[in-house]
Amino acid sequence: MKKLSDFIVRKRNLILLIAVLLLIPSAIGYARTKVNYDLLSYLPKDVESMKGQKSLSDDFNLASSGMLVVENMPDKNVAELKKEIQSIDGVKDVLWRGDILDISIPKEVLPKDVKDMLYSDKGTLMVITFEEDGASQRTMDAIHKIKGYSEKQCYLGGFSAVSEDIKDLSEKETPLYGVTAIILCVIVLFMGLESSIAPFIFVLGIAFPVAYNFGTNVFLGEVSYITKALALVLQLGVTMDYSIFLLHRYQEEKNKTSNRDEAMSNAIQATFTSITSSSVTTIAGFLALCAMQLTLGKDIGIVMAKGVIFGVLSTIIILPSLLMRFDKYIEKWKHPIILKEPKKLPAFLTKHYKGILVIFLVLFIPMGYAQNHTKVYYDLSANMPQDFASIIGTNKLKDQFHMTTTHFLLVDENLENYQIKEICDEVEKLNGVYSVVSYESLIGGRIPTQLEPEAVKTILNNGGKKMILVNSTYRAATDEENEQLDKIDNIMHKYDKHAVIAGEGSLTRDLITTTDIDFKMVNILSVLAIFLIIVITFKSLALPVILVASIEFAICINMGIPYFTGSVLPFIASIVIGTIQLGATVDYAILMTTRYKEELSNGKPVIEAAREAAAKSAPSIITSGLSFFAACIGVSFIAKMDLIKSLCTLISRGAVISMLVILLVLPALLIIFHKAIEKTTKGWPKANLK
Repeated sequence: MKKLSDFIVRKRNLILLIAVLLLIPSAIGYARTKVNYDLLSYLPKDVESMKGQKSLSDDFNLASSGMLVVENMPDKNVAELKKEIQSIDGVKDVLWRGDILDISIPKEVLPKDVKDMLYSDKGTLMVITFEEDGASQRTMDAIHKIKGYSEKQCYLGGFSAVSEDIKDLSEKETPLYGVTAIILCVIVLFMGLESSIAPFIFVLGIAFPVAYNFGTNVFLGEVSYITKALALVLQLGVTMDYSIFLLHRYQEEKNKTSNRDEAMSNAIQATFTSITSSSVTTIAGFLALCAMQLTLGKDIGIVMAKGVIFGVLSTIIILPSLLMRFDKYIEKWKHPIILKEPKKLPAFLTKHYKGILVIFLVLFIPMGYAQNHTKVYYDLSANMPQDFASIIGTNKLKDQFHMTTTHFLLVDENLENYQIKEICDEVEKLNGVYSVVSYESLIGGRIPTQLEPEAVKTILNNGGKKMILVNSTYRAATDEENEQLDKIDNIMHKYDKHAVIAGEGSLTRDLITTTDIDFKMVNILSVLAIFLIIVITFKSLALPVILVASIEFAICINMGIPYFTGSVLPFIASIVIGTIQLGATVDYAILMTTRYKEELSNGKPVIEAAREAAAKSAPSIITSGLSFFAACIGVSFIAKMDLIKSLCTLISRGAVISMLVILLVLPALLIIFHKAIEKTTKGWPKANLK
């Protein structure tokens, strides 16, 4: 390692030049990385709803579609509007009542279910299909143009329209997330560091790993908008303390030698050992997300694990050059430290450690209960900004056409007409079903044979399957909706064992089932991975239990608070927050424990060692924890999307709670269980309690 550190110091100018040049391919990679705005597309491909979505796309060209509500417009003008929209690049087809029956014929001739589906008291409805999938730029551009007709009282709703609104808002807000996080993080660093210029050097230094991380996302093909929005914020909060470690060690080494190169080389060696060992736990926490069936976890996990790795490498290889280049200014411009070592805290901890342990035990059970009973929501559109054009359009679909959710029932085309009719009749009797439409119901409506609706036949009878449209008055992700879907499944499967249901309701039902399994799996894997890393690091059996229990206690408090406040969290929060908080803040526990061991090795008794460990570790833990908090809390205030707002609120609060638990609870646990630690830890120093 000495040869490598000497090389880094000696070639620091060349390294900095190469680092700057690497920003060019990173920028190109970033520009070419696609962004996915549809979270439901991350469901496993083998679940029923995704099979249905694939059939909608391949056989019916409906996976990428939208519903346009046109209000207060005569049918003649609607027909002209249809032609205009159909000419927009990216639009495949526009289906309206003119495709079923000539507009010169009164709409009263239409079958009741069809008339109710296409007309309301205020207007009419068009179904628009697109050439490409909903996430493509071509489709997004087409949707943007269609939304331009809003001045004519046209309102577009549906998955694709919501995704386009999310895209617009995300592109506007994501840069603000980064700027806000950086400004607040710099303020915290200014308060915690003596140097006035160092925080800006740190921000400059972390710009390199952030750029490399975003640039290499191109090899993943695409990332979710959540990953894109949070990656910079999380990477900033998680890896900033590595820079602090290097600066502190460099300043310490300069006091030992007048040779700056030697001091930095020694600092790199010492820092490499400490940050690589602590970063492993963070990386393991993020990689645990890759085990999720919902591949959004893999998306977040890989990007963030990669970001931590780039952060470590950049701290060791690039930051030394920046620190040495600006060394004169770092030393010249100084101010009194505001976040000082809490002098009274260590004595309080060691005096009241038994009481702290009692509080720990008393709180664990109710907070654990609260965590398990915190409510979550799966209907993402319900918590989108209500001024979204797509949400306005979707609400009009629900209010005027009773399309709260629409189920697409896909059955074998070889079913007889009477079987289709029986399915429709049985489904129509279910609670919450407003209307059922099939091709057979249209033919049964006595439409003149010379006006046979070929356009509708193309939609409802294609690819070896027949489609039945079911409009439900229930919202997606509700118990009533899921029970309704289960009953529809039972009805369909009496006639066709391979029949499937597609649509928002079916997708969210599978989302609930999938994430329930993911939550348990990810929590177990992340705890096991970090447990094993701590076992290997300390060669101990007791310490992993104590350290993980401390962080899990912090997670329980964080995730239990919404239960008492009555808050409802987005489903993804319950899965990823625990893992992020565990992986990102277990470093604090390792730092405290390492310092405690060091004090014991110096011959100090247990209580005094714990007191010294808390005193010496507190500044680093407080600065790091508050930096993580600052990086996320600002985003929670400016984010309009509840999903982003909730995640950042939980992450920022979790950082502070973990910081407090490590400073208050962990020393008490180390004191109480010092004998167990001695007996189960290889090479652990033996010491008396006092």
